[in-house]
Order: sequence, then structure tokens, then C-alpha cells
Amino acid sequence: MVYISKVYTRFGDEGQTMLANGDTVAKSSARVCAYGEVDELNAVIGLIRLELGRDPKAAAHEQFRGTLDAELARVQQELFNLGAELANPAAADGGARLKIDARHIETLEYSIDHYNEALEPLRSFILPGGGATGTAAHLGRTVCRRAERQLVALADHEPIRGETRRYLNRLSDWLFVIARAAAARFGHDEVLWDQQNT
Repeated sequence: MVYISKVYTRFGDEGQTMLANGDTVAKSSARVCAYGEVDELNAVIGLIRLELGRDPKAAAHEQFRGTLDAELARVQQELFNLGAELANPAAADGGARLKIDARHIETLEYSIDHYNEALEPLRSFILPGGGATGTAAHLGRTVCRRAERQLVALADHEPIRGETRRYLNRLSDWLFVIARAAAARFGHDEVLWDQQNT
């Protein structure tokens, strides 16, 4: 059970923080940056959920909206677990209680295939857009890619379970597909890249 009675401790005022295993590290360390990026991604997932809930065109598609919101809520929980794993260097040996594993990746793949089969094939690159929900999902995709890059940078120096990298890689694909799916379902046009307009 988590019990937090005080928000500030002053411990980090000099640029240090404590990892879940008790180690003290610089806030600029690759590990802290990695779980910080995952935390930012989780906040953006919350923004996608907010936009999904207030998109006026979504009201006519309640089942789609409810299903997607439940998936986004699940992803938020998974990202929190991923952040907890990254905050504990000892978790790299697979002993973490809360961890991302193959079933989380497979769930994303199943969802990608489900949404993608209803979409028209891409004949051009697309630019971020497609309504508020789609745009927020594209923002999430770019933040997810940054988190993945930070995780790869961490893995260059410390052991990291491969499932964590694969999860973020697949999650960015999922965010791309749900951006397209939301635009299509809610009747928003996707913004196509015009290579002649350079």
C-alpha cells in the first residue's frame, strides 16, 4: 500500500534523487531521464483520454470511444509499472514484481491489427492532425519514440530487459494507428504530406 503524507522532502534540491532500490543518483542520469520520459508519456496518454472524452464527434461512436478509453487507461497503468521498473536497477534481472512482459506486447499487437484492418492503406506519409484526439495521439507517438530512444541510451550502459524496449516500440505503432482510427471514425480528414510543397 502506498502512503504519501508529504510532497516535498528537499532531498533533490541539489540535483540528486533516490532510486527505488535506495541508490542516490543525479537527476540527469540516463535512468532518471528514461523513467521521466515514460512519466511524460503517461501524462500525454491522459491528454488523449481527455480529448477523446470531449470530442463532439465521438458521441455518436460510444462503443469505439469506450473501448479506446479503456485501452488507454490500461496503457497508463502499464506505463506506471514500466516507470517503477526503470526506477529500480535490480529489476533488470527479471525479478521485478510489476513488469512489462510479452503478453503486454501481444495485447498491443492484437489491438494494432484490429484498428488497422478498418483503415485505408496509406498512400502518403501523414502529418500530425486529424482532429483533437488524433493530434493528441500523434503527440503521444512522438513522446513515446523519445522515451524509447532514452531507454536505448540507458541500455547502452546498464542492463535493461528487452521487453521494455519492445513495448515502447510497439506502443508508438499503436499510438500511430489509434490516431488514424480516431480520425477515420470521427470523420476528421488526415493531413497528407505534400512532397511537392517544399
